[in-house]
Amino acid sequence: MSVRLSIRRPLRLLTTLPVIAGLLLASPSWAAVEHTLGPNGETPTPYTQVTLSSQDTAALKSKGFKAAILMHTSSDFSSALTAGAKKVFDELNIQVVAVTDAEMDPKKQRTDLETVLALKPDLIISLVIDPVSGAAAFRQAADKGVKLVFISNAPQGFKVGQDYAGIVTDDLFGMGRAAAEMLASSINNKGDVAVMFHAANYYVTNQRDQAVKTVLSKYPGIKVVTSKGIANPNDGEMIASAILTQNPSVKAIYAPWDAIAEGVTAAARAAGRKDLKVITMDLGAANALDMVKGGNVAGIVSDLPYDMGQTLARMGALSLLKKPTPPFVTVDAIKVTPANLVDQWQKALYRKPPEAVVKALQVRR
Repeated sequence: MSVRLSIRRPLRLLTTLPVIAGLLLASPSWAAVEHTLGPNGETPTPYTQVTLSSQDTAALKSKGFKAAILMHTSSDFSSALTAGAKKVFDELNIQVVAVTDAEMDPKKQRTDLETVLALKPDLIISLVIDPVSGAAAFRQAADKGVKLVFISNAPQGFKVGQDYAGIVTDDLFGMGRAAAEMLASSINNKGDVAVMFHAANYYVTNQRDQAVKTVLSKYPGIKVVTSKGIANPNDGEMIASAILTQNPSVKAIYAPWDAIAEGVTAAARAAGRKDLKVITMDLGAANALDMVKGGNVAGIVSDLPYDMGQTLARMGALSLLKKPTPPFVTVDAIKVTPANLVDQWQKALYRKPPEAVVKALQVRR
């Protein structure tokens, strides 16, 4: 998912990143392996393996099923995911009776769910804001026989295959690996670097950040001279300034997501460090513009929310047919550079980049 904290994440987070206390505790096992694991240690299934046969499609078209999409917030991520899911539902003659925005409020999400249940959907797709309090809310749906497919995490105590069909999320280790590779490439695989990590017990960002450290450790010419935690995205500039003051040899900094990266680039400008390279996660207009203009941002890693939405819809469709579904599915990560930005933006968010970014690209060329 894009972890978009919004203060998110700008998620694009604004975009948007849910940093809600109680969101999923990190599994102690994921740090020991070099691939993404689910919140309960599940082994991932690639999203390309979630498919519908022609027979499945025909059966679904004849049923007249209804679906609802309950999102955690409004963002580019949410919009692209919803568009992907709607595309599949339309192809399957599944009516989308509601799309909601909980505004990162667990209580509003519960109210949204209760309102949606009155529309009698057969299937619900949702990102649960708080797995603890959300358990009671989504239990109402499960008890009514509504099929559930979740984004990134599931309500506490829910059992896959019994209470819900499965989880779809990003290839978290893949995102971290891509970020580390871009960071290394930006400094020709040699030099001192700094890693900023999300200082919260949230398994999505924790896996991504750990993957960055794991992969960077494989480069003999690169040394991580400092690793700093960050809980509030608004502290990005302050923490980056301290890193640059205390470690002037640092040639590149990894920022956990785009709102933080904006602070890092501000610190670099204030310090007169035009040479500093910044790598981050998630597509945001400010960082994309900086990258295209030859600023500090040297690369961005994005997830594929449109493909995620399609996968969620297919998972839900299979569950409506009472067919087995994988418990934990991951969607690929992509590297974004000035050379491929237009195509990658379209692939990830299913729309063109902001006009300012497009104009800057034209000037660059």
